[in-house]
Amino acid sequence: FGYRGCVPPRRHPETVGETERIIGRWLHGRGNRSRLQIATKCFAPTRQGPNGWGLSRQHIMESIDGSLKRLQTDYVDLYQAHRFDYETPLEETMQAFADLVRMGKVLYVGVSEWNAEQIRDGQALASQMGYRLISNQPQYSMLWRVIEEKVVPTSQELGLSQIVWSPLAQGVLTGKYLPGAELPADSRAANSEIGGFMEKFLGDDLLTKIQKLIPLADQLELSLAQFSIAWVLQNKNIAAAIVGASKPEQIASNIKASGVEIPAELMKQADQILGDSIVRDPELTKSPETRP
Repeated sequence: FGYRGCVPPRRHPETVGETERIIGRWLHGRGNRSRLQIATKCFAPTRQGPNGWGLSRQHIMESIDGSLKRLQTDYVDLYQAHRFDYETPLEETMQAFADLVRMGKVLYVGVSEWNAEQIRDGQALASQMGYRLISNQPQYSMLWRVIEEKVVPTSQELGLSQIVWSPLAQGVLTGKYLPGAELPADSRAANSEIGGFMEKFLGDDLLTKIQKLIPLADQLELSLAQFSIAWVLQNKNIAAAIVGASKPEQIASNIKASGVEIPAELMKQADQILGDSIVRDPELTKSPETRP
C-alpha cells in the first residue's frame, strides 16, 4: 500500500515521495506487478506555487507522473484525493481522474476525509464521466467515530467502502500510555513534530478508561492493539485498516486481528467504558478550506 504522504512546504523537496521510492526499488524487476495492490494519493505539496498542491488538473497530472516514476511502474491500482479541495471546481478534479482512468495510469479512484455531501457530489460526477469512486480513507477508531452518522450510510448507499487510518488512535489504543506517567521516550506522542496531533487523546481520564479495556481484550486472548483493530473491522463498511509499525513483529501481531469476531456484549462494554470520551460529531469530518 504505497503512500506518498503529506509533505508540508517546510520540508525539503527531495523528501517528497520517499515511501514511493522505497517501494519502487523493491518492486523493480520483480515481475509480479499484477499480484500487488498499490495505492497512493495526491493533494499534498510537491513544489511551490498555486498548482503545487491541491486537486487542480495540473497538480493531479504532475502528481501521478511523479508517483509512477518513483514507484517504477506504469499504473497504480488505487489513486486517492487526499483531501477535498475547496479552491478547485469539483468538475475539474473529477474530469482529471476520469482522464487518468482512460489513460490506464489509474485503475480505481478513491477519496480521503471527504464528508458525506462531498462523496455524494463526487460520485454523481464520476458516474456521469464513466467511472466510480470506490473508497474513502477517513480516521476511525473506538475513540474517533465521526464517520458513523453520515459518511458510512452514504458510502453504503453509493457503493464505497472505507480504508481507515489511525485505528489505534495514534497508538493510544495500544495501552502503552499510562495515566500520570511520563510519555515513553520512543513513542509517537513524545515526538515534537507529530505529538501535538495526539493531545486530545492523552488526558489522564481517557488513559484510565483505556486501561479498563485491557480485560476485555484478555477475554479473547488478544492484546489491546489487536482488540482495537478487530473492533474497527467489525464495521461492515470497513474494507481495511491502515496500521503503522516501527518493528516487523508489530506487523505480525497486528495481522492477528484480521478475522476476529468480537461478541456484541464486549462491544457494548467497550462503549460503556469509553462513554463520553468517544468523539462522534459528524461535522469533524472535514478538509481545510484554504491552501497556503
